[in-house]
Amino acid sequence: MRLPNARQAIVDDRKITHYLLSRSHPDGAPKAAFFESFGFRVEVWPQLRDALFEHAQRNSVSARTKTQFGDAFEVTGGLETPDGRNPRVLVVWFVRTGERTPRLVTAVPA
Repeated sequence: MRLPNARQAIVDDRKITHYLLSRSHPDGAPKAAFFESFGFRVEVWPQLRDALFEHAQRNSVSARTKTQFGDAFEVTGGLETPDGRNPRVLVVWFVRTGERTPRLVTAVPA
């Protein structure tokens, strides 16, 4: 199964700049270190956004969890990186009840 409506996925800019690539965010700092080790930089944050969009379209859903607020989808697979090493990452997307558009929640090493 693929992420539903992956082509319309929403990635909030701040999710990248103030979380996934933020060395000062308490939960984001380890993720920032991970992504930076593969060549991603906050100064060119759209690279990570675009890689996450591609990841959602290229890889299959590895888990789905239904909640009262909507459905969470975990997508696991290789992430295209600036340095070409392409590590496996788990990316979580959420589709709110009554909506069809997935929104980025987080991304972590798989």
